[in-house]
Amino acid sequence: MKKVVTVSLGSSKYDNTFKTHFLGQDFELVRHGADDDMTKAWELMRRNQGEGDAVALGDIGDHYQVGLNSVINKETKRLLNVVTRVPVTSGARLRRLLQVRAIRHVQHELGHYFNNNIVLFLSGMRNYDMAVAMSDYTKNLYFADALFQTGAPAMLHSLDQLELFAKGSKLLLPRVSREVLEKSLSGLKRAKAQAEVAKAHVVVGTYAELKAIGTVGNLSGKTLITSAVDDERLAFFKRCKVNLVIDVSPKLFDIVVGVHTLEAMILAKLGMPENEVSDDDFNEILDELQVKPRLLHPTGKFRDIRRFAFVIHPLSQEFIRKGFPIPKGTPKVIMNQIESLAAHMPPMVYCKMENIVSPTGAEAEGWLISVGGTPKEMLARSPEFTYRRLLMAAEMAEKLGAQIMGLGAFTKVVGDAGVTVARRARIPITTGNSYSASGALWAAADAMKRMGLVGIDPKTRKVQAKTMVIGATGSIGSVSARLLAMAFDQVVIAGRDLAKLEELKKSMLKDSPDADIVCSTDYDSLLCDMDMIVTSTSGAGKKILDITKVKPGCVITDVARPLDLPPEEVAKRPDVLVIESGEIELPTKVRGMKSIGLPNNVIYACLAETIVLALEGRFEVFTIGRDTEWPKVKEIYRLGLKHGMKLAAISGVGGVFSDEDIAKVKKLALTARKTWTLGSSAAPAVAPRKAAKKAAGTVAAKAVKTVKTVKAVKAAVPAKPAAKSAVKPAAKTPAKRASGKAA
Repeated sequence: MKKVVTVSLGSSKYDNTFKTHFLGQDFELVRHGADDDMTKAWELMRRNQGEGDAVALGDIGDHYQVGLNSVINKETKRLLNVVTRVPVTSGARLRRLLQVRAIRHVQHELGHYFNNNIVLFLSGMRNYDMAVAMSDYTKNLYFADALFQTGAPAMLHSLDQLELFAKGSKLLLPRVSREVLEKSLSGLKRAKAQAEVAKAHVVVGTYAELKAIGTVGNLSGKTLITSAVDDERLAFFKRCKVNLVIDVSPKLFDIVVGVHTLEAMILAKLGMPENEVSDDDFNEILDELQVKPRLLHPTGKFRDIRRFAFVIHPLSQEFIRKGFPIPKGTPKVIMNQIESLAAHMPPMVYCKMENIVSPTGAEAEGWLISVGGTPKEMLARSPEFTYRRLLMAAEMAEKLGAQIMGLGAFTKVVGDAGVTVARRARIPITTGNSYSASGALWAAADAMKRMGLVGIDPKTRKVQAKTMVIGATGSIGSVSARLLAMAFDQVVIAGRDLAKLEELKKSMLKDSPDADIVCSTDYDSLLCDMDMIVTSTSGAGKKILDITKVKPGCVITDVARPLDLPPEEVAKRPDVLVIESGEIELPTKVRGMKSIGLPNNVIYACLAETIVLALEGRFEVFTIGRDTEWPKVKEIYRLGLKHGMKLAAISGVGGVFSDEDIAKVKKLALTARKTWTLGSSAAPAVAPRKAAKKAAGTVAAKAVKTVKTVKAVKAAVPAKPAAKSAVKPAAKTPAKRASGKAA
């Protein structure tokens, strides 16, 4: 039987003797506590070296390597040098290896768990190798070494700074001076450390360090990385409502054995001093033992919280007025100057969304970050102007701990539609166009069903109707056209470039060989025959279609931002249903979200895509550029359903459409069709002003009525690739919406 003696600087009340079997060898483990008395520890080390096959020294500072600098703990060295007859260790080597293995294991097992986390090391020098491993997943690293060793009220925030501090403190601060500084200003140090812990997502430290600064207020919901967690320590973490404790010390026995003791057992088994055993030797033994860190959930429930950011901006001067205390009577010339000035403002956090919980148990929280430019200001400048502000927003999001960022409204249209921003940013970027396309078809299919003016061919299962996509060669427009070609009798793809339209048609026919597809650059004459129209342009306020020529009862899905059809145009045709594509209802009641011009708990589809990717742990560039990929449209639709996303009530320029509102539009349409002839301009079924009040007027104040989402899609789409079409870059609120800031 091998015997290992452990001398700890901790309390002697925990002294014990324990027998076990390890690496094919019987062991007796004996612990002696020195009660924080160095002289007593020295005597215990001297007296017990002849009693065992190896000696372990615990609860004392390690030697460590910081970059190219070695830091030697003189007290540790003095105590270790007492033992000359058998192998002796403080466990520093094994602890370092276990720490790195723990980081890699958790990152893999929990799916990108550390990506862009804010990680606070209470001692970066002692945990340098772990910090290097963590830097592969996040740059948000903070080290409290300068605070605790010198009292400097600032964190080191990079490995370079940590290495420089380690080198400088060794050269410039004599040992006595360092000890004096470490013991001074304890109250201020503790207060500062507690504040930093509160801001972090992950905190790394010994149990003694964590207990000294930990409270329910700053440890609640955190992830802690420590070692040798026994029942007493776990109870403390439970009182502090800690979310996850990663114990780098594996529990190989019935009781918790410290890393220093475990390393001494390995040395005793090998019969070799520590300096003759390589890292590879230790790793081979750890692999043989299948050593894994312990993942402990003190509260009994693990909350896997992912974080996102989403960029919003004002759509017009009206939104700037709502965001700032600007008098209503401010002259237009002054407002123009304010609009220009707002475009140069740095990004700012508009609000933080919390409590987004998926049926799978995954959680998400995130920030809406506002940039000040309106579409008019963005178009008046080079794309680089907007790129730089979006990159500033991405940097802000990264520092907040966001793991993915979405681009809303016009920010995803400018320039190359997110490609440059995704290439330059250090966190993944998505425009949300895939879910916008999916949500648009979702909404259009539901609207067609609720209007009840078209049928479905029992043989082909296609909708017996004609549809048009204006702006079909754009990213969302092209996907919408593909989806509609699968679901409708005929699709007209309209745009300005006939060659691009013909190229799109060829591509569409590969997916839907039997589709009836018409290309048109002069589509006004075809409006009167359309049952559904999708507008997806970047016209920035230019007139896209003559609504007076549209067939009564037509469903128009306007997904452009700014809108292709402003409220005054929509008011001319109360017998036409104009929707702004499908907004998404979140699975749980969100906290902290300010108005984006939609009902409570309802968001735009592009924001929903960002949230769904966060919930899924898909921290990757998903949708960028002008060519939205059909497989991604299908995938994000499936992931949305998985995480509890629903199609919310259909909205128009006046707000949410209730069943009664849609019934009114249908009634007016049926009346208008009695006198309607193809090719004629439609006279409104009632006076425009009266119609606007009847059909759309005050619906913005009505409650959202959730739609049966899956049934809505199935009713309008064949059972082929789950059709998700029409389009909508759900990122901003309509130009004259009743409430809120642009999203």
